[in-house]
Amino acid sequence: MANVTEGRGLCVAPFLQRSLFPSQEGYVPGRFCAPVPSLEGSIECCLPCPVTSWIYSDSFETIPKASNWLTVAGMACTMSLLVSYLVLPVEKTSRHYLTVCFVIAVCILQLGFIIPLGAQPEQCHDAITPNDMSSDLMCAFSGACLLAGGFAAISWGFLRSLSIHLQICWQVVPGRKLFWSSLLAGWGIPILFASIALARTGVSYRFGDTCHINHDKALQDYWGPLLAFAAVSTILQFATLGYCIRVYIRALFKDDGTSQSSLGLPSNNGSVKTVTAGQAYRRVQKAISVQWRGIVIVVIIIVNVVFLAVVFVSMDNTQQAVLQNYGKATPWLSCLVTNGGNKNMCLDKVKGLATPEPEVMAVLILMSLNGIWTLLFLGRASMIPAWIELIRNRFARKHDFVSVDVKRLSALGRPYETIAFPPPQSAYTPKMPRAAVVTNPSSLDGDTIAALSPQSQKDYFTQEAKYVSPTMSFSTPRPPSSGRYQGREWDPVNTYARPWSPGTGKGGMI
Repeated sequence: MANVTEGRGLCVAPFLQRSLFPSQEGYVPGRFCAPVPSLEGSIECCLPCPVTSWIYSDSFETIPKASNWLTVAGMACTMSLLVSYLVLPVEKTSRHYLTVCFVIAVCILQLGFIIPLGAQPEQCHDAITPNDMSSDLMCAFSGACLLAGGFAAISWGFLRSLSIHLQICWQVVPGRKLFWSSLLAGWGIPILFASIALARTGVSYRFGDTCHINHDKALQDYWGPLLAFAAVSTILQFATLGYCIRVYIRALFKDDGTSQSSLGLPSNNGSVKTVTAGQAYRRVQKAISVQWRGIVIVVIIIVNVVFLAVVFVSMDNTQQAVLQNYGKATPWLSCLVTNGGNKNMCLDKVKGLATPEPEVMAVLILMSLNGIWTLLFLGRASMIPAWIELIRNRFARKHDFVSVDVKRLSALGRPYETIAFPPPQSAYTPKMPRAAVVTNPSSLDGDTIAALSPQSQKDYFTQEAKYVSPTMSFSTPRPPSSGRYQGREWDPVNTYARPWSPGTGKGGMI
């Protein structure tokens, strides 16, 4: 307060003399000063910084902070959505690169409102000058996130609208070329325009702890291109909606089962012209049932960002009109002097000099709700049981398999490995007498050999099997043809085998 009193100079309360603050740091065009006649000539007197504390009521200061904390809840929603896209399978989240990039853009936009909560920046560089990105680093970070995130949200909303329009209206399936083109345009264009806006226009503390774009060249550098993308995206949305309504009306009146194919005319199933109204309606209905959440959230983000742009453009125009014609602000300034700087007595005279307080409050609240809307419309109910299953499988105790016999036999007081069990007997091996179990072949007697001979056992392999020909079979079993071996005789000389004599049983094999 001592600095304010020393800087008052020849000005009356609550104004401060501009010449006593020669520093050119901070956002000098953000000062609200007006020439005032005095005994020493014309001097410039300025309102103390921040100017919004004189224009709006005392409760206005709590609105930016409340919206920033509401943005924290929105950030938690969007981050949970991104983690779900990363961890959960695609059939549970229905993730798509257009959706993921759109959510990331919303997160960047929210960072512009969250950064000031942790940094607690100083809005004013001195008693009459607000800080800007050159005098405060946190202002640069929050302003860059706000500009880049807002433009990125509009860009990815435009790309989603374009993709849906191509699929529904033109039956074009997005491929790899559209994927890489979307990534390049979706992130390259926002970075380009945000860099241009920061270099040519800059950001400063205009109201609240978040830095917003300045009014100088803001319309042509940032708001103009942003509103152009939003307008094209809106046109695509309405064009797609109009096509869906047209297909629905055609399905009501022309889906009577008659088509070119039913009339006996040649048709091509791959041609769009031969698709009946009912088939087109079912195709459009399926596409809308899958994409309606993305369409709604894109429309919401576009409306919020456009509302923010309109409010700021209106604020810039009002401020420039007042600075060019101080006569409009004379009743309000005179009221402040008369009441000794009591702004509450002069709030009714601020109308027409600044953007109404309810509009500023509305735009801040709507911007802070973007993360919550994103989770509500892009989140899936299937994510909840998927997370439960993932956590259960991750932290559940894994039990090893334990046989029931181990628990039963452990009560005997002996280890499981020392318990002797009789060897299992095969169901296909007949039981043999104890005399047949020998360890020395020389100890076998005649009775034992007879018991083990094949003649003493039932022969199951000499029975003749009868072939039953299947009903639909046109083949019969045939013996091996002897023609294959005609002309081939066994010559013992060529094989060096001894001739075989039937009488002696000696000789080589044939």
